[in-house]
Amino acid sequence: MNHAAPNSSALVHELLAEQHPDLAGLPVEPVARGWDNELYRVGDEWALRLPHREQAVPLLLNELMWLPRLAPRLPLPTPVPVRRGEPGCGHPWPWSVVPWLPGRSALLDPPTDPAQAARTLGGFFAALHRPAPGDAPTNPSRGGPLHGRLPMLHERLELSRQGRNAGLEHLAVGETAVDLSEVEALVAACCLAPRWSAPPVWIHGDPHAHNILVDAGRISAVIDFGDLTSGDPATDLGELHSLIPPEHLPDFAAAYGVPLSDPLWLRAAGWAIYLGVAILGGPDATIRPMGRTLLDRGLAQARRLR
Repeated sequence: MNHAAPNSSALVHELLAEQHPDLAGLPVEPVARGWDNELYRVGDEWALRLPHREQAVPLLLNELMWLPRLAPRLPLPTPVPVRRGEPGCGHPWPWSVVPWLPGRSALLDPPTDPAQAARTLGGFFAALHRPAPGDAPTNPSRGGPLHGRLPMLHERLELSRQGRNAGLEHLAVGETAVDLSEVEALVAACCLAPRWSAPPVWIHGDPHAHNILVDAGRISAVIDFGDLTSGDPATDLGELHSLIPPEHLPDFAAAYGVPLSDPLWLRAAGWAIYLGVAILGGPDATIRPMGRTLLDRGLAQARRLR
C-alpha cells in the first residue's frame, strides 16, 4: 500500500528542533513537491528532502548510502546528504539535509550555449557511468533491456488510438499526430540493437531537464538521485534527449567518449521514445511538452541509426 503523509513547514521546524537543533532557528521555505519528496529551503545554505509517500523511503536511503561515495569523482555539484533525519514528530520516515544548490531547472531556464552544455553533461555522465559494485541498487524500470518496458508502451499507444488518455490524445490525430505503427516499429528496431554486455555501471536513473540546474546560463548541478541504480547507461542517455538538441549530440558524445555509431545510441533512442510516451501519458501536465520533445528526438535519432 502506498501510504502518504501530510508535510508542512511547521513539521520541518519541529523535526529540526528535535534532531538538529543548530538548524532549528533558520527560516524554512517550501520549494517544490515532486513524485516522492517535498523540498524545503532551510536558511541560505541548506535544503531538506522530506518523503511524502512510503515508496520514496528506499530511494532516499539509496541517496544517503551511495551519493556521498560517488560525488567526489563527479565534475558538477550534486545534493550530497550532509545530515540524516529519523522518523519523528508524527512523520513516519527518514529524511535528509542537503546543500542548497543555486540555479533553476533547465526545463524552465535552458542553457545559453547548448554546445557547451552538451560537453559539460558528456563529461559528467562519463564520470558517473563507471562500473558499479555488486551490491549497488537495481531498478526493474531503469538500466535493463528496453524490451521489458514494451507492454507498457503498447498499452499507452493503444490508449492514444482510442482517445482515452488526455496526454496522448494528440499523438493519433490532428496536426501533431505521429504514425503510431512507426513508433512501435522503431522501438522494436532499437530493441534489436546489441545489448549492454559490459558490467553494470552507475546510472542516475532520471536525468531529464527538470533534474539539471542552470545558473547564469550554464549547467550548474545535477540533482534528484532518488532513482540512482546500476545497469545499461542507455537509460540515462535516452532521457538526456530532453535537454540536448540533436545537432549537439556529437558534442555530448565526444565528451562522453562513445561515438554515435555505437549501438548504445540506438538503445538510447528507444529509451527516449519510451520515456516520452510515458511522460505524455502521465498525470503531470506541466512536463508533457518535455515528453513530446523526448518522443520527437528519439524517433528522429532512431530513424537515423537503425
